[in-house]
Amino acid sequence: MSAVVEVRDAHVVHRARTGGLFTHDRVYALTGASLTVAPGETVGVVGESGCGKSTLAKVLVGIERPVSGSVSFRGRDLWAMPPAERRATAGAGTGMIFQDPSTALNRRLTVRRVLRDPLDVHARGTRAEREERVAELMDLVGLPRALADALPGQLSGGQRQRVAIARALALDPALVVADEPTSALDVSVRAQILNLLLDLRERLGPALVFVSHDIQTVRRMSDRVITMYLGRIVEETPAGRTAGAARHPYTRALFSATPGLLDPVEPIPLTGPVPSATRPPSGCPFRTRCWKADELCAREMPDFSAASRPGHRYRCHHPVQEDQPVRDPARQEP
Repeated sequence: MSAVVEVRDAHVVHRARTGGLFTHDRVYALTGASLTVAPGETVGVVGESGCGKSTLAKVLVGIERPVSGSVSFRGRDLWAMPPAERRATAGAGTGMIFQDPSTALNRRLTVRRVLRDPLDVHARGTRAEREERVAELMDLVGLPRALADALPGQLSGGQRQRVAIARALALDPALVVADEPTSALDVSVRAQILNLLLDLRERLGPALVFVSHDIQTVRRMSDRVITMYLGRIVEETPAGRTAGAARHPYTRALFSATPGLLDPVEPIPLTGPVPSATRPPSGCPFRTRCWKADELCAREMPDFSAASRPGHRYRCHHPVQEDQPVRDPARQEP
């Protein structure tokens, strides 16, 4: 079965406001990223703030154009298409759920107009069919139809995010990208939105890319977990093996930072300077904070290595032993 979307060796570089009189610094937001998402698959993306998660999400849906590399949607290069065809392909074939629903929705449009807008832009069905689709979408995400004429400012945070989810699903996209969809919500509402996304995934079957800081939530939501650090994908592992079998030290450190009552984990502290995306370190970008780093790490960026299980790969010269319990602190020597 062909991939829904495939990113190959994508690089995204932004101009920064800092720099000299005639030159600007460059922010290396994404470096050599390659990712394939299969139909119906859920891929989780984790990492610290500024690691490139949101940039990767924008590349996947065609909002951000890589300076090099390719993005293929159902086997066709998005950026080789004419602009009108690309907008139609990406607009109808992908949907995106943004982090903050209060800014993602037009405050002047009613819920009905928000949900009908994608249908109007892509000329889906007759006017009556579009109104019927709006009602279906509201039922799908658990919104009372009485809210159809309400403005976003009259809704709660959870209700606004349900509207955003319904809008992302309006055109039955093959790929939905959720960029931190619960981080702006109250704790009591987060579980409801996560359960809704799980239910919609089972009922509708789209491919889903779920971006989050919360590695425990990503494990619950995903089939596969991607770990990013300073614009690079450093590990890719089946979700069920992220806890005890991750090989990259950074993935282990991320997981150790999540509290556990039944199976407590000893946190792995990361010391050393946090590198800048404008002046990334040589070799492995994690080496400035890694307890296993040596001269080889400073000299060369490691290629991907395959772990013992299929679908598990990592980029590290000195990986954590596969059978080392995650509760053990970082005491292994290179």
